[in-house]
Amino acid sequence: QVQLVESGGGLVQAGGSLRLSCAASGSIFSISAMGWYRQAPGKQRELVAAITSGGSTNYADSVKGRFTISRDNAKNTVYLQMNSLKPEDTAVYYCNANLRPSTTMRLGDYWGQGTQVTVSS
Repeated sequence: QVQLVESGGGLVQAGGSLRLSCAASGSIFSISAMGWYRQAPGKQRELVAAITSGGSTNYADSVKGRFTISRDNAKNTVYLQMNSLKPEDTAVYYCNANLRPSTTMRLGDYWGQGTQVTVSS
């Protein structure tokens, strides 16, 4: 079984910073892209940032210049450094990994349980 475990969420004042981490464990043959999504109350889940195994990144326009995604392939871990946080960044943040659990299985999307990020004004 594959598990994605997130950590690092919490409450922070506007202008502050938080760093999210997500470690993938279990039966993993290879990991392609990893990313972070978020879902605010009453809104659809949206992509925040993604990173390929080669290190190419993609960001939502709303977080460009403030958030930085990175990964440690040796640890199967992805990070999201969030600076200059705004109240509109408040959401549950979910880790995503596109991976193959074994050589006989196809690539599939796996999700973490989510971590709450709350930014107060």
